[in-house]
Amino acid sequence: MTSLLKDQTTQTSVAKKRIDPRNSVNITKKKIGKIQNEIRQYYDKNGYLSWSEKKRKYVILGTNTPVNGLVECPDCHIGKLLIIRSRQTKKRFVGCSNYHNGCRASSPLVQRGMICATKISCKICLWPIIFQRYSRKQKWARQCSNIRCTSRTKS
Repeated sequence: MTSLLKDQTTQTSVAKKRIDPRNSVNITKKKIGKIQNEIRQYYDKNGYLSWSEKKRKYVILGTNTPVNGLVECPDCHIGKLLIIRSRQTKKRFVGCSNYHNGCRASSPLVQRGMICATKISCKICLWPIIFQRYSRKQKWARQCSNIRCTSRTKS
């Protein structure tokens, strides 16, 4: 009889643990909006969603679109252009994330000074627009990151 009562109490305590609100995830409109926004931005035909225990959220795997990508590559239309710092020379440049699959789109950047990259594309060449300045006393200069763009030539 006592073992029967003991089994019933352990079953109720197990049931309480499952229902405990501290162990469950509250789905809110904000969280749903964030997930929908990420899926719209980075999900392509090769990608799939996977739960990451380390990050405690769903991540998109199997895509060729990095999170820190600026705009779609105008040469291959598969990867995204992003700011890269070379390990060997320590120089920074704009390059395509699809480099290992054959895309050679790249353009050098200013090595000294501050750079602020935007996700706005140039109307002429479709490369990202960057803001740059050499010192704090200067104003931010807006220009295309493509060194061969006709909008960079001074009139």
